Amino acid sequence: MSAAGAAGAAGAAPPYGIFSSGGAHVLQIPVGHMHNFSYVVADADSRRCAIVDPSWDLDRVYGAVSDYGCRPQYIVNTHHHFDHTLGNRDAAATTGADIVRHGSSPLGGDLAVSDGDVIALGGTSLEVLHTPGHSKDSICLVMPAQGAVLTGDTLFVGGCGRVDLPGGSARELYRSLFGPVAKLDGALIVHPGHDYGPSPVSTLERERRTNFALQPRTEDEFVAALGGGG
Repeated sequence: MSAAGAAGAAGAAPPYGIFSSGGAHVLQIPVGHMHNFSYVVADADSRRCAIVDPSWDLDRVYGAVSDYGCRPQYIVNTHHHFDHTLGNRDAAATTGADIVRHGSSPLGGDLAVSDGDVIALGGTSLEVLHTPGHSKDSICLVMPAQGAVLTGDTLFVGGCGRVDLPGGSARELYRSLFGPVAKLDGALIVHPGHDYGPSPVSTLERERRTNFALQPRTEDEFVAALGGGG
């Protein structure tokens, strides 16, 4: 298992983070001016891949796809906010991949998924975990065979998604974090939707020790800590 990338042209490191395990690669690509991460998840054997949360700097995303010689099969949105979906149309037109989003997303797409569904990329599986709170349609993508989880804006390194936007709910986020997310293996590597923390990735175990959003508290205490509201 490696978080270090192969050298690029002239021995330079590629402009993205690389996590390789269990026959798959997770490429973490910094994009835009809001500290976003887009991702390319590639199955090593079939060379099929998914682009997760395309927004700005699509040339970087397409460059990562080209570097790994993979064919985009899906474009997956962890939620509908513009900074995670701005590149949907361009990416679909450029790659021919189908757009995948949760069934409660207000955006259009080719495929709707729900909790427990599996997005298959050859021998690599992305398990859909519905985690409303930041938005109604928020999902995490769990890769148990690779020991990774893409958390979108549900969970950051050192924090969690805001709940003051339309569709946000502190109570729903609490139930997501202390319900399905709490049941996940602590060894999973957390790949968040934004680079807001002290490191670009973490583990669930570490976040459970250090992240204020995951500290034991009642639902009302959690709501108060996030500024009140439902």
